[in-house]
Amino acid sequence: MTVSAGSAGWYLRRLSRMGPREVGGRVGDAVRRRRWRSGLPDCPSVTGARFTAALPAGTVAAVPPDAAKRLLAEADRLMAGHAVYFGVDRDDLADPDWRYDPKTGRRAPRGYAFDVPYRDEDAVGDVKQIWEPSRHQYLTVLAAAYAITGDERYAERVAGHLRSWWAANPPLRGVHWTSGIELGIRLLSWVWIRRLLDGWPGAAGLFEGNPAALSQIWHHQRWLAAFPSRGSSANNHVIAEAAGQFAAACAFGWFPSSARWRADALRSLERHLRSNTFRSGLNRELATEYHGLVLELGLAAVAEADAADVPVPASIRLVLLRMTDALAAIVDSRLRPPRQGDADDGHGLVVDGAGGNRWASLLATGDAVFGRLPWWPAVSGADVRTPLLAALIRPAAPAAARPASRPGHFADAGLTILRGPKEIWCRCDGGPHGFLSIAAHAHADALSVEVRHDGVDVLADPGTYCYHGQPEWRQYFRSTLGHNTLRLDGGDQSVSGGPFLWTRHAKSRVLVADTSDASDGGTARWCAEHHGYRGAVHRRRVELTAAAKELRVVDEVRGRHGSRRAVHLAFHLGPAIAADLVGNRALLTWTRDGEDRSAVLDLPGQLCWRAHRGESNPPLGWYSAGFGRKEPTTTLIGAGFADAAAPLAEYTTVLGFRG
Repeated sequence: MTVSAGSAGWYLRRLSRMGPREVGGRVGDAVRRRRWRSGLPDCPSVTGARFTAALPAGTVAAVPPDAAKRLLAEADRLMAGHAVYFGVDRDDLADPDWRYDPKTGRRAPRGYAFDVPYRDEDAVGDVKQIWEPSRHQYLTVLAAAYAITGDERYAERVAGHLRSWWAANPPLRGVHWTSGIELGIRLLSWVWIRRLLDGWPGAAGLFEGNPAALSQIWHHQRWLAAFPSRGSSANNHVIAEAAGQFAAACAFGWFPSSARWRADALRSLERHLRSNTFRSGLNRELATEYHGLVLELGLAAVAEADAADVPVPASIRLVLLRMTDALAAIVDSRLRPPRQGDADDGHGLVVDGAGGNRWASLLATGDAVFGRLPWWPAVSGADVRTPLLAALIRPAAPAAARPASRPGHFADAGLTILRGPKEIWCRCDGGPHGFLSIAAHAHADALSVEVRHDGVDVLADPGTYCYHGQPEWRQYFRSTLGHNTLRLDGGDQSVSGGPFLWTRHAKSRVLVADTSDASDGGTARWCAEHHGYRGAVHRRRVELTAAAKELRVVDEVRGRHGSRRAVHLAFHLGPAIAADLVGNRALLTWTRDGEDRSAVLDLPGQLCWRAHRGESNPPLGWYSAGFGRKEPTTTLIGAGFADAAAPLAEYTTVLGFRG
């Protein structure tokens, strides 16, 4: 069933997931929006404003040459007007139309911001395509290019685009004033643009000496103070709002309300970093890209605090330390983390060119700020962001115990990593469905597995692809059938009430998690179950055996059913994998670094197996490497029935790696 946001039924379902306090807060928001419609206050007069949060001398000289080279190549592409956003090649960034969506050809309407139906693609276009350039993270790249080269062409382009944006998007007018996360990230970008342009003669006149800039900065902060994400929506959005508000109140502390905004944002940031993060350090949304986004935002906020000599609670640094250690623990041999939950390519701070490894960059920053542990993976390559952040953040690790060896099981998050010989990496999912009552960025993926060999996706999580405007694709990529797990009776384990709303959550629990390193000749084991299907329990056992280089997956459907129940078991192969399916055996082949690799996948004989690739009606056999992008891949689906009379149906799959 496709469920759209914005219908009367959706509003009722959404309301049902709120508590009384959240409802009261949202009523207050509605009253405030109506009151703000009648007119805007003027930005307070500012005199004698100075920017004092510059980078320390010598910081830019510490940027590695390879990283600087990638940055300048990206900056030159941007100067030529070229950029890629969510799979769409754009050539119009020399002089952007800030309301234009090149994917649909639509332009978002003008008018009072809270009247803009930004979720309606027919009225607005693809709002992600419109919002992304206006995060101004491409301008932080150009500003970084100026800081490295001193070439004023970059600074002048940044200044021209900021003046254009400020003129085209007055406070509370249009689509760029509808979402707090956009305002928060944009403020953080402006702080870094001002910092990176500090040596340019026009920097002060662009920012602190510019009434239009002052008005925009003030109104952005006023908006964020008035309309925080709350209750069931207090996920990564509220952290972006608080981090952006805090950064601006530190670096642009020129207004009568700056001290209050700074204190309130810091309290919000501390509270929500803790509430959004398991004690193990993993992000509670169980969506790996949002772990990266929140970590980037948190580090950027601490950098602003230290640059402004604003004390931050020790708990903030402790959460960021735990998040960094957790990231180091879960990445594979190529420093890729799991592809779990939603992903929309969102970043907190962008000052690097294309071609870098985001996760290596975060680990490099973690090393500079907290210090690496002996078991951390080696980080190769270099980035621009690490030396910039490290120059501002005081490297004082919180007094906290850190893992003595590489963790493989995160009990609070229900995430387990099994590792074997030849860089075999297997993620097993037995955790909560998602975060808060709506679990906005969760997928119906309980007990799913993800398997890589030397960093190559063999059994892959297909990804996310889209949020708005294509409900059949949004439904597929977050569905149970869209993951490497078992579907019963044709339905998802959890019940969707909309594209960012789940009204019933499958409950999972891990029964066994023995993460002994199978590369030492032993066997790593995992077992978990969930109760998402009425009248039945799905239990899965996984064993990774070193000697055989073999992964065994046993699925059980437990419970007397009363009638036959349809079973579908899905295995999604990575896009690099070729598959030859004969009966219930598939030969898998791929190439890595010029070397041919192969594996055999023996599938349960009780089911009838078919290979699907690039099908659209309904969607099946797709892989999304990034938001807005998808490519055909092979999905193997086994179909059959669980016997009504039997209390247990068992299905065994064996993946054996050759060579």
